[in-house]
Amino acid sequence: MKYRVMAVGSEGVRLMMESALTARDRVGVQDFVLLENYTSEAAFIENLRKRFKENLIYTYIGSVLVSVNPYKDLEIYSKQHMERYRGVNFYEVSPHIYAVSDNSYRAMRTERKDQCILISGESGAGKTEASKKILQYYAVTCPASDKVELVKDRLLQSNPVLEAFGNAKTLRNDNSSRFGKYMDIQFDFKGAPVGGHILNYLLEKSRVVHQNHGERNFHIFYQLIEGGEEDLLRRLGLERNAQQYQYLVKGNCPKVSSINDKNDWKTVRKALTVIGFSEDEVEELLNIIASVLHLGNVQFAGDEAGNSQITTETQIKYLARLLGVEGTALKEALTHKKIIAKGEELMSPLNLEQAAYARDALSKAVYGRTFSWLVNKINESLSYKDPIYPGRKSAAVIGLLDIYGFEVFQHNSFEQFCINYCNEKLQQLFIELTLKSEQEEYESEGITWEPVQYFNNKIICDLVEEKFKGIISILDEECLRPGDASDITFLEKLEDTVGGHAHFVTHKLADGKTRKVMGREEFRLLHYAGEVNYNVNGFLDKNNDLLFRNLKEVMCQSENKILTQCFDRDELSDKKRPETAATQFKNSLAKLMEILMSKEPSYIRCIKPNDAKQAGRFDEVLIRHQVKYLGLMENLRVRRAGFAYRRKYETFLQRYKSLCPETWPNWNGRLADGVAILVKHLGYKPEEYKLGRSKIFIRFPKTLFATEDALEVRKHSLATTLQAAWRGYGQKSKFQKLRASAILIQAWWRGILARRKAARRRWAANTIRRFVKGFIYRQQPRCPENEYFLDYVRYSFLMNLKRNLPKTILDKSWPVPPPALAETSEQLKKLYVQNMVWSYCKRINPEWKNQLEQKVVASEIFKDKKDNYPQSVPKLFVSSRLSNEEVNPKVIQALGNEKMKYGVPVTKYDRKGYKARPRQLLLTQNCAFIVEEAKLKQRIDYSALRGISVSSLSDGLFVLHVPCEDNKQKGDVVLQSDHVIETLTKVAISAEKVNNININQGSIKFTVGQGGKEGIIDFTSGSELLIAKAKNGHLSVTAPRLNSR
Repeated sequence: MKYRVMAVGSEGVRLMMESALTARDRVGVQDFVLLENYTSEAAFIENLRKRFKENLIYTYIGSVLVSVNPYKDLEIYSKQHMERYRGVNFYEVSPHIYAVSDNSYRAMRTERKDQCILISGESGAGKTEASKKILQYYAVTCPASDKVELVKDRLLQSNPVLEAFGNAKTLRNDNSSRFGKYMDIQFDFKGAPVGGHILNYLLEKSRVVHQNHGERNFHIFYQLIEGGEEDLLRRLGLERNAQQYQYLVKGNCPKVSSINDKNDWKTVRKALTVIGFSEDEVEELLNIIASVLHLGNVQFAGDEAGNSQITTETQIKYLARLLGVEGTALKEALTHKKIIAKGEELMSPLNLEQAAYARDALSKAVYGRTFSWLVNKINESLSYKDPIYPGRKSAAVIGLLDIYGFEVFQHNSFEQFCINYCNEKLQQLFIELTLKSEQEEYESEGITWEPVQYFNNKIICDLVEEKFKGIISILDEECLRPGDASDITFLEKLEDTVGGHAHFVTHKLADGKTRKVMGREEFRLLHYAGEVNYNVNGFLDKNNDLLFRNLKEVMCQSENKILTQCFDRDELSDKKRPETAATQFKNSLAKLMEILMSKEPSYIRCIKPNDAKQAGRFDEVLIRHQVKYLGLMENLRVRRAGFAYRRKYETFLQRYKSLCPETWPNWNGRLADGVAILVKHLGYKPEEYKLGRSKIFIRFPKTLFATEDALEVRKHSLATTLQAAWRGYGQKSKFQKLRASAILIQAWWRGILARRKAARRRWAANTIRRFVKGFIYRQQPRCPENEYFLDYVRYSFLMNLKRNLPKTILDKSWPVPPPALAETSEQLKKLYVQNMVWSYCKRINPEWKNQLEQKVVASEIFKDKKDNYPQSVPKLFVSSRLSNEEVNPKVIQALGNEKMKYGVPVTKYDRKGYKARPRQLLLTQNCAFIVEEAKLKQRIDYSALRGISVSSLSDGLFVLHVPCEDNKQKGDVVLQSDHVIETLTKVAISAEKVNNININQGSIKFTVGQGGKEGIIDFTSGSELLIAKAKNGHLSVTAPRLNSR
């Protein structure tokens, strides 16, 4: 039974059994006792089918829970679901395993009586998962402490350990329990789990040495091989291949898709640590598991006399080391049998068949006893020890019985005989306890008990277990008697002793029709659940379960601490023959019956829906088979022999009181009287019901169904009335709340406004008072009377300054400070201007910086000196007024290494006639060139340049003064440029002659030729620019005045 935890709202709607009856046509009834045709097996199975189709896997038969394995994840096992069932009446919620768990727990707490939960069903029906769910429920919902948490962990972790060593893959189930388990969960007086104890029954030891096709050995072997670390496997002498071991290959099924042996190994190792196994104990335990695999690989060969000899010496070496025994002693014990005759010990050699039997018997004994030791070790870790009173027992106990269900196979042997005998005993107990609880309830309610006719299977139990005449006694007698006893002689003795029993048949005693379906080596028992044929082959060997004496002696000498506990040396000196397997099982079963009889039982019947383990598949033939073998119809018939439905008066009246005007809406009298009036109004006939002391008993489900259908109709009118009343009440309540809230808010808000207004007035009055006083004392040094005023004046100035700071460097405005802040204002102004300048400079790129530097030089030279300077300020200087295409290539070639930095077109005036000639002025790194088309007319080195003269008017004429001593120079050069400010600035910067520019008013004198002759340029103001030679021989320049200085 798989499950998955998923978050579900904790406030689940509680559905009482009666609430679900309205949907009974679709989902069936939650309790089989409410089936109208309760004697019909078809109706029973159809109800199961309906619920299974709706994923409702749980159904009641009274207090018995029927569970169908869904083979898929269902969202019904979360912590929220656990809380929903916690502390709730059994029938208040839908059927669930948690309801059974909680009901047992509450009965244990309130009645102080031990409880037990019996889980049964065939392999694959979900018994193991059901027991896990119960343990998980108690682990989550019971009170907790640090010590209790440890016990909870150990209880939960015992499951994977027991499953690893006691479960195996079978044809019907991938995780089939191959032993019966009864677990006591011990609780203290607070209701917390404080301990536990496990009893195990009839481990299927034969699986260690043999498995049917498609089945596996116990899980632990595969987990060790798949998950064990390399060092561990090397130490144990194992290979990571299950096919290498004879005990693991007989089923031809080493791997299963639904089982992850590697992950399961990790789980088991962790669980062993949690339970309290030491590393040494784990190591010795694994040594034993590995030794079983090595035993399976021990091979024999016959010598000339037919005696067996071991041919696999390597396996003996491993076995000697792992088991802690002498190799030679083990080798001899596997090939010889010790016989004691007349006080003398004789060693008799074994033939091949006997040696193989001895080897397999040793394997089964070692594994079986180790499993019992493992259970005892878990019991030690779970044992309850009161810290104050060590000898005190726990306050109460809940037992969990997870045991094999009734088994019928094609070939049924000794194991099936024991299992079905166990189920006969449980069925006998079940019927007795069910009838007993029914009778007690009737008597406590004062209802006459009507005897119930049912099949009493005591006759079958007696057939199996009766002293001297029962099948087990005959089997033991045949095993113990001297002479040549065999399985066939056992069958013959059965025919002689119990041949006349009504529930026993053999091939010899059967009629002709029955003989056709029975073998000569079979006997048939007519169980409560049906007929089963048992094959007697192997009955004597399995019942004897003998281990040769010399093998016991070797095991008793083992140095393995676990084996020394499993093989007690007292066995060797005990002359008494050990009990047979059947007798041991019968005695342990009798003790189990005593345990169960001393407790209040609850029952969970598990059903497997199909053999293919497929979700949603409902195999009707298989389910009918299980319904029969589980005795569910018999159980239902016993439960329905009297009354199908019973409820306390309070519950019944609370649910159905609306159907009678006298009990609706409230009944204030005695509950019994109210129920009597209600059923009279509903028209119940006297034979349909009985009134007890605290409960009403209804005989027929149809009576309850009719009542429930009437309630469903009544609900609609009640719903309308309730809706109207509730809506009116809701609106009225809402209005009253709104009105009260509005009044409260209004009063609160008015108070706030009044307090705010008063506070503002006080503040305003204090502010004005302080301000006036400060104004009066404003001229005096700072004192308490004027400090507020002075601070306000300072604050006002600073805030005003913040709002009116200059936006640019050129903006010179600055607010006027009060006298007390005059010095501070200057400092702030200085810092602010520095900051603006720093910010401005930081934003300047190299090109713009060069532009500004040139503009600064121009300003130094021409500001307030030359008339057209203001017009040049907004105009950017360019790097050159001549492009490369405008300069003749020959000129560029003639310049050579001299790179042109600036070029501008100019007009040159001759020194004598002042004739205007177009030229180009080129500036390089070291000199200036005057160019005429492709010819360098004149070179002026910057070092030879004596000065530059220019007028103060708006004309563009300027004179470059050069010395005449050099023959290459013919005197000063008179030039005119449309960009005179830019041109002279570039010349001054390139020649580093910033201080050598003369700005003249009136006239400029210049040198003409080498003779020292002078020329004069006269400048006058006019309306337009005129340049011409005057009559006096001077160069006359008339320029318009652009600015008045």
